[in-house]
Amino acid sequence: MKNIRNILNSRFKRNGNFFMQLTEILGFKPKEIKFYKKAFTHRSMNVRDGKGNPFNYERLEFLGDAMLSSVIASHLYLEVPSGDEGYLTKMRSKIVSREHLNELGKGLKLIDWVDSKIPSGQFGENIHGNLFEALIGAIFLDRGYKYCEKFINSRVIIPYVDIETLEGKVISYKSLLIEWCQKEKKTFNYNVYEDTGNDDVKHFSVKLSIDDKVIAKGRATSKKKAEEKASKRAFFAFQSRISQMK
Repeated sequence: MKNIRNILNSRFKRNGNFFMQLTEILGFKPKEIKFYKKAFTHRSMNVRDGKGNPFNYERLEFLGDAMLSSVIASHLYLEVPSGDEGYLTKMRSKIVSREHLNELGKGLKLIDWVDSKIPSGQFGENIHGNLFEALIGAIFLDRGYKYCEKFINSRVIIPYVDIETLEGKVISYKSLLIEWCQKEKKTFNYNVYEDTGNDDVKHFSVKLSIDDKVIAKGRATSKKKAEEKASKRAFFAFQSRISQMK
């Protein structure tokens, strides 16, 4: 427990009054600060609680993801009474996409609060969304579902959830392109290879071929991102035809 107290003390020194900053972000006063300490503790700190369980945000991330999905699902169910299950699922996926959650976490500068032995510059992009989910998990444990709903409503639904805009938003160009190729009976292939070049960080490049013709290329720090870049470029090359599929 001494290590946990040290985490809180270090956060107060680094960020000023943690309680006051947290209250400003949440829109209400937290009751049990320990849940929020956990939400901003990285596993690299190697801290355990009084029962010997790991003290970091990973389990809170799991809980927050479930709470976020529940609140968004409820909102969509009530807001779009004509939407069937497939439509509602697709719309929820657009709202809680990893890209959007990363933007939300980054906008709140949650990474500034993290206690970690890893320099912040070495974290991947997804830590922003992970922290946002962990914060929601902490809210649920501290104040219950209603306060989770209140926070998600003010930080996600009111500023960002517009049904008409979401209907036109693409969350995966790769999935959309593959669906179109399968419907049109076109062959496709993602040829991915390592491409370090002069970069310090490993990169991957991909050539996307449709009917044995290279249509687009992409390069990024992961295979998934490189494929998505190439897919997005290919999408715009065939946009008029793919749009007819909707």
